[in-house]
Amino acid sequence: MTKSQKAVTYQGGCHCGSVRFQVLIDRFRAEDCNCSICRKKGFLHLIVPAENFQLLQGANSLTSYSFNTKIAQHTFCSVCGIHAFYRPRSHPNMIDVNLRCLDRDIIDKFTIRSFDGQNWEDNVAQIRD
Repeated sequence: MTKSQKAVTYQGGCHCGSVRFQVLIDRFRAEDCNCSICRKKGFLHLIVPAENFQLLQGANSLTSYSFNTKIAQHTFCSVCGIHAFYRPRSHPNMIDVNLRCLDRDIIDKFTIRSFDGQNWEDNVAQIRD
């Protein structure tokens, strides 16, 4: 069950401040994935419609990494290396924001669900709702 909240706009970015964004959040649920890349990055997944995300600055500081199917575009700051958001394989037309990269510590406002990304194909339907 998702914690009930009204839609709120938050800003966030990378560690060095080169990349800044804002996101409108209307669903206070995030996933904690155990796949190899998410576990190493410590990414908490907040998947939002692309129209709810706005890159404010730093497009020229972004670079991306792809592997396996090359569908996911793992975007990160080329200056500090922080992965603040990316285009996920599970939702290629949406934006996946790292909840930990928002300016305010708001994790306690969210229901965090574990996602077994080590077995992605078997479990991806759980996050496509």
